[in-house]
Amino acid sequence: MNSGRLAVFIVFILFVFSCSTVPVTGRKQLSLIPDTEMYSMSYQQYDQFIKENKLSQDAQKTKLVKDVGKHIQGAVEQFMNQNDLGSRLADYRWEFNLVESDEVNAWCMPGGKVVVYTGILPVTQTEAGLAVVMGHEIAHAIAEHGNERMSQGLLAQMGAVALSAALDEKPEQTKALWMTAYGVGAQFGALLPFSRQQESESDHLGLIFMAMAGYDPNEAVTFWQRMSAGKGGQAPPEFMSTHPSDQTRINNLKKLIPDAMTYYQGAK
Repeated sequence: MNSGRLAVFIVFILFVFSCSTVPVTGRKQLSLIPDTEMYSMSYQQYDQFIKENKLSQDAQKTKLVKDVGKHIQGAVEQFMNQNDLGSRLADYRWEFNLVESDEVNAWCMPGGKVVVYTGILPVTQTEAGLAVVMGHEIAHAIAEHGNERMSQGLLAQMGAVALSAALDEKPEQTKALWMTAYGVGAQFGALLPFSRQQESESDHLGLIFMAMAGYDPNEAVTFWQRMSAGKGGQAPPEFMSTHPSDQTRINNLKKLIPDAMTYYQGAK
């Protein structure tokens, strides 16, 4: 077998034996990096970010972020346990923080490490609006989109044959891939854009999580309408540059809401 065919064969084997499944959609995704590696890097980078950035001193707003986070966490744990996926959360170390910044942004790292920027609160406006944002961002982590994106980068930059060496013998290169995927710290929490498929999956899962937590999924449409209107013809805020927000997205959300409503037990 020549080197080209061997490389293709190795990639195929890796894909077959290194796949995970996205909850709800059932999509198979490339997942080359062990959870222990993902969480270790996540916790280190998150701790560094928190040390280097100012936490909000507004007790009321901070409590709101932590409360909504806890509600979404409870919904996620319930959903995963009901679908025999609870083991995926075994090593999660949930944390929810509000950071002082004018940026309209929020994100969640693998392992449940969540940051909301104060700049997005005027757009979320309500507790339910905040649940839309946090549910969506947490859904990216639950769907393991970070691992998928980093795995794709690992294959592209280092090749399948170099996978074990990259993880075990080249920690700096692996860290560089992490920073490329997440950019936390160097770019103040900015994430590279997720694919439209990943965004759709997070929209769907996020709606389910917020519904199970007691928030009306219809609030998602209202939030994204406010976000879209807030552009005002100017460059989009960071949150929108990584999260495409247009009428097509709003229409897709409307299609997903009926399924999410089956998980909704009434207003919180």
